[in-house]
Amino acid sequence: MDDDLLMPISALQHLAFCPRQCALIHGQQEWADNRLTAEGQVLHARANSGEGENRRNRRIARTVKLCSKALSLTGVADVVEFHRQSHDGAEIWVPYPVEYKRGKPKPHNADRIQVCAQALCLEEMLGIPVPCGALFYGQPKRREDVDFTPELRQEVSEMAQRLAKIFTNSELPPPLDNDPRCRSCSLLDICQPKQSQRSVRRWIAGRLKQLNTVEDAAS
Repeated sequence: MDDDLLMPISALQHLAFCPRQCALIHGQQEWADNRLTAEGQVLHARANSGEGENRRNRRIARTVKLCSKALSLTGVADVVEFHRQSHDGAEIWVPYPVEYKRGKPKPHNADRIQVCAQALCLEEMLGIPVPCGALFYGQPKRREDVDFTPELRQEVSEMAQRLAKIFTNSELPPPLDNDPRCRSCSLLDICQPKQSQRSVRRWIAGRLKQLNTVEDAAS
C-alpha cells in the first residue's frame, strides 16, 4: 500500500488528546517543542537505543515498523515483546506492544488508543490475536497494563475514521474550551485557544443575530 495513503498512528493519540492539536500538527504541519515534548523524546530514544533481546520465554524487538491496511495506519512501536505461550498443543509467540510515555498515567484514553492501534496493526500483519499490551510511564517508572477490549478496539476504529476526515479537510477544529490540557500543549502559542474561543463566540453571536433578523422580517 502506498505510504502516502497511510496515516501515522501517533496522530490518533493527538486526535484523542485534542482534535485542534491534531489538525495543526498533521494538517497544517505546525510543531513546537517544550520541556514535556523534549522529555518524551529522550524517553523514546532510550527505549529505542538498545538491541533486541532473546530470553527463554520472551523475545524483545525494538523500533518495530507497523502497518494496517484496514485502518490506513502506519507507525513504529517502541517495543514489542513476544511471549511464548502454549496454544492447542503448539507453542506460539504472542506479541505484546509496549509504548513509552513521559510523565504519569492520564485520565483520558489517548495513550491507550495509541497502543491498541499498534496491537491491531500487529494482528493484521502477523495473523495472531494480541489481547493486551502496556504503557510505560517515565515518572513512576512502571508499566500500566492495557487490555484491548472490544470497546477500546471500536474506539480506535472510530478515531481512525475521524482522523481520515481531518487529513482530507482543511478546516481547523475549534479549541478546547478552558481545558487544563492546554497548559501542557507545546502548540499553545500557535493555537491561541483563548483568542480563538472569542472569535468562535463572536461568529456564533453574529449568526444568531442574522437568523433572528430573518425570522423577525418573515413574521
